[in-house]
Amino acid sequence: MSRSESLAAYLRTQARRRLDRVEARDEGRNARTALALLDTAAYAASLPDDDPLILMLDQAGCFGPLGCEGFDPGEAGNRLVRHWQGGEPHELLLALPSAISGAGQ
Repeated sequence: MSRSESLAAYLRTQARRRLDRVEARDEGRNARTALALLDTAAYAASLPDDDPLILMLDQAGCFGPLGCEGFDPGEAGNRLVRHWQGGEPHELLLALPSAISGAGQ
């Protein structure tokens, strides 16, 4: 599996989790988050592995120390993804390295 595919699979899994959440009075928040994550997953799947966004995520350690493991943004990245309310797909991908490096300080 390529890094782009691994990233897309992670985002689809997170979207499914948001769709499965049942919360009283969420006013569609979980559905909006899920749609934003699915949109980002589709975008990520279209990126080549040498795309600057994928390389930034690799440098942030999201694909393991050797860059060949499944996508895992760590707790700080997971928190960002869980609370993502939408925006352009590239904005989430750009925000992940900062969230990860900020948690390590």
